[in-house]
Amino acid sequence: MDCNAGGDAGVDKSPSSEASQSPELDRNPSPPPDNANDEVKEDVDAIGDTVYSKHWLFSTLTRLIQMVTKHSEEATDGPMNLSDNEEEDLCRVWDMAMDKDVAGFLQEFRATDILLGVIAKSRCPRLTEIAVGILGNIACFPEPCLSLSQSEDLGAVLLLLLGDTDPPTLLETCRLLLTCVSQQEVCSLWLERMQHEPSVCSNLCFIMSSSTNTELLEKVGELVDNVFDLDEDLMRSWVTPKPCPGAGDGDSCVDVAACLLEAAVQLRSESSNGLEIYLHILQLLSTVTEGVQIFSAADGPGKAIWDFVCKVVCEDLCQTDDLPVVLQEQKGILVQAFAVLQALYKCQDQWSSKGDTSLRLIGTVLRVLQFHTEYKDTSTAEDYTKNQQLKTLAEITTEFLADISPQISKATMGELIKEGYLTEKTCLAAAGSLHSSFSTSFDHLSSILSEVDPGLADKLKIQFPV
Repeated sequence: MDCNAGGDAGVDKSPSSEASQSPELDRNPSPPPDNANDEVKEDVDAIGDTVYSKHWLFSTLTRLIQMVTKHSEEATDGPMNLSDNEEEDLCRVWDMAMDKDVAGFLQEFRATDILLGVIAKSRCPRLTEIAVGILGNIACFPEPCLSLSQSEDLGAVLLLLLGDTDPPTLLETCRLLLTCVSQQEVCSLWLERMQHEPSVCSNLCFIMSSSTNTELLEKVGELVDNVFDLDEDLMRSWVTPKPCPGAGDGDSCVDVAACLLEAAVQLRSESSNGLEIYLHILQLLSTVTEGVQIFSAADGPGKAIWDFVCKVVCEDLCQTDDLPVVLQEQKGILVQAFAVLQALYKCQDQWSSKGDTSLRLIGTVLRVLQFHTEYKDTSTAEDYTKNQQLKTLAEITTEFLADISPQISKATMGELIKEGYLTEKTCLAAAGSLHSSFSTSFDHLSSILSEVDPGLADKLKIQFPV
């Protein structure tokens, strides 16, 4: 018989066996893995809910201060250059500032004061551009925008930067100013500063009249458009001719309207969006007495603006073989163009005869009204109601035609028919637009048409009986 047989047989009482059954009784728990501590540290170091590091941002801005301070103390006349690593880190901060949490953190860290110091001491265009760009991203959020806008020193420096010679810096400066004047809480602060800083108008005019940078011209246009739309008094002030700052008695004055025209001419073939912005600014000028006086002056820019806008409308926007869809796509800029032409037509006594309105321009007006009529007749009531821009275009062109109509002579009517501008379709569309609200213009056209083309006049009478 096996000596191990019995009640204790097969039961191992060794310590190793007990440990294998109850390991928690054998030793203390292991410490958490190192990456767990790293995660806790990252949570503490993270800015808000982002993955961006507070420590990295601190160190980058600190290095920036040291770098600019060192260069300024060296008293060298040469420009300051950024290394590739320095530029990469600063551009990363620029991108990070687009995040709301980062923008708020930068505000708390008084980054505005740091960047103001950098801009003031910078001898590196790229560094200045990046610093202003960071401020521009911070300003996209209301609270940081309010904070930086309340800095009088920063406000003064940014307005003076409009006289800088570096296009990228000018672009970021205009973007920042546009962001600020677009926010209701701070726009009055900036408008007041612009009113009291005469160099703002002259610097913006210089950019508009001399720059070939499409993006910069667009941004300057947006800024001027918003400023004029918000503050009519400032627009009146700027549009009133005045000597350039520091100019002598024989020097020319700042002519805002002429500078706007220069920018529009530059953008004609480059950017329809930019051209539309500048046409809207010109239209805004026509709503104040000072603007009308400039447009009416014999030696003013009114005639040049009229000729330019006529070319834009007749040569660029409304080719005779354009499909209706093209006119539909161009309706926004056409609204602005015809608004300017209508305003200038009423001002042109001093520099042109109102009977000189080109056949092609009248034909374009007729074609636009025909397109509107056909769209209204073929679209659903819901679609037509939603197409507010097209309705506005029809209203403006109708008013323009009503202004032009009394000057249309028998000879002009004959030429319009001969050249194919006045057809049965365009005639009925124009008559339909004028009939209800502009009876005098309607009667004049009907009378002239009776002498030139009795058959077409009879069709008009059937469609619109007296």
